[in-house]
Amino acid sequence: MRLGYLYSRYPVLSQTFCDMEMLELERQGFELTVGSIHPPLTSIRHPHAGRLQAPVHYAPPASVVALWEKKARREGRWPGALLEAHERKYGPAVKAPTRARNASYFAELFRRRGVDYFHVHFANRAAHTALFLKAMAGIPFSVTAHGQDFMADLGNDDLLREICDEAEFVAVETEYSRGLMQARCPNAAARIHRVYNGMDLGNFLGASPNSATGAPVEILSVGRLVAFKGFEYLIEACEQLRQRSIRFRCEIIGDGPLREKLQHHVAELRLGEHVTLSGALPQDCVLEKVQRCDIFALASTTDDKGASDIFPTVILEAMASARPVVSTILAGIPESVVDKETGLLVPAGESGLFADALETLCRNGQLRARFGAAARARVEQHFQIDVTTRPLIELLKTSQEGKAATDSRGVQPGPRIAYLIDQWPDHTLPSLETELREVAKRTSEVQAFVCEFRRDRRLSAEQKRSALQLDFLPDAMAIEAEWQANRELVFALEDDRANESHRVPVDLFLRQAHFAVTLQRMFAQRRIGHVHATSSRALICGVLLKKILGVSLSASIEAKPLLPREAIENALQHAVGGRLADRKLSEHLGPPFFFDRPASNTPWVRSLRWIRPVSRIDLTRPTSFWQEWVNRLNHWSGGA
Repeated sequence: MRLGYLYSRYPVLSQTFCDMEMLELERQGFELTVGSIHPPLTSIRHPHAGRLQAPVHYAPPASVVALWEKKARREGRWPGALLEAHERKYGPAVKAPTRARNASYFAELFRRRGVDYFHVHFANRAAHTALFLKAMAGIPFSVTAHGQDFMADLGNDDLLREICDEAEFVAVETEYSRGLMQARCPNAAARIHRVYNGMDLGNFLGASPNSATGAPVEILSVGRLVAFKGFEYLIEACEQLRQRSIRFRCEIIGDGPLREKLQHHVAELRLGEHVTLSGALPQDCVLEKVQRCDIFALASTTDDKGASDIFPTVILEAMASARPVVSTILAGIPESVVDKETGLLVPAGESGLFADALETLCRNGQLRARFGAAARARVEQHFQIDVTTRPLIELLKTSQEGKAATDSRGVQPGPRIAYLIDQWPDHTLPSLETELREVAKRTSEVQAFVCEFRRDRRLSAEQKRSALQLDFLPDAMAIEAEWQANRELVFALEDDRANESHRVPVDLFLRQAHFAVTLQRMFAQRRIGHVHATSSRALICGVLLKKILGVSLSASIEAKPLLPREAIENALQHAVGGRLADRKLSEHLGPPFFFDRPASNTPWVRSLRWIRPVSRIDLTRPTSFWQEWVNRLNHWSGGA
């Protein structure tokens, strides 16, 4: 099965359960195609993010997504009736036109990738988009609902019922949420299944109970600073611990809208020496603190709108770290924490009872150790990722049996040659669209990648046609995230530049290196064997990709490049050939580089470009030229 995943936004720091699930599926041999409608909001990544083999495909810029909608309309695949029904039934708040427009792009992406089936995490915007994707591409889907998504975020129980009716199955993370979902969606009740979130215990090696006494007891809590996390009650419980002369320190990790209010509450109770609000921290730092604490505490409650925790992943992380847990009898929490066995549970919103539970563990190191050991054993038995994914895999396989596949057996291997475009549209490369069109006529082995989309440039009719053939890198935040997540590779690239005799300007190097680090996983998965740089700027990125992946490289150098000639000559030493618009440089380098007369931008060539739209004859690019060029690309890529 070629399995797709569709997210509204990925990755999200608080959703490590999504990462763990996909990593385990890849370990078990699933080939994944991951789509995300929106890019991440932060560049911070968990250390395990780099282990995911599948690159994340983000929706292209909005103006390009609109072109995918037009294509779907032309081809008769646009779900107009479904869209009209949703606007009529659910109103403008659910943004049905936006969901359908995004679906038009991902339907084509999944079709190209041979996806037979796709899974959606969260019954929200992505699940709504899945309805339109299924209508356009005929690809079945399933959903994992988590709690706030179907209880509040989606905002419409009728739409939730339609999503559940169309899904092959619906997974929920607790028996508690299963009951909630079945009550809301009775027609789909038999297809709603509990699938727990899982832990990769490889991230918790060496975890052991801690019974040390003498030093102040370290209490830790982690979560977004919002009302239903109950931090107000934890702070009040800490005030009671101080009054009872218990030696302790409490650290709260996380950020959110209540930070200022909670900080004021700490100051008001004069708890500054005992309670610290540390803000958001990277996941590796959080896990280190979880594994060092004596007690993990989470005073989860229900807010004024009825929102609450359902199955906090951080509780499982604490249990995997062999730490006792103090929490509340709320939602699915008792399905992870067994009261008086792996920790202590009290009614939500009761700071006095929460303080009693904390005091019991603060005063008894042996009890902390016993609860911690039992917590670790419970995770090993019930919540290891290979255990929790078994029912999901069975559901996926059962749902796919008997379904008409999307002709994945007939899917041809992807393109082996990448055209690398630094920025697009680019007025300094006026013939680029013509080149892309002519090459596409002669081979399916080439895929063009745009590193930066110029939103300030208006697309011509020719460029609108080309846009549907291009892959676009995500926004700057996602690119920075890849950069930060690949520090060892980054250090190697920077060290290599420091040892070069002809170094490109640092700003240009950093820009192209960011692109290369982002592209390397995508190229590796697609088995790209040859990279063609369409400009001197893209050449720098191409050189870096050759060093990272070992691909072969060719280049087209424009008439007036930004780089100094020495830097270009040095970079071209890594290329197997190419086209140069500078006659002197082409004569200097000689074969396999050749003079690209039409790209040289001389006055007579510019006049021919003005004539071309009238005569409809491309006098600067004869048919024989393009066939010869494609032959060279195939030869350089090893396809000849």
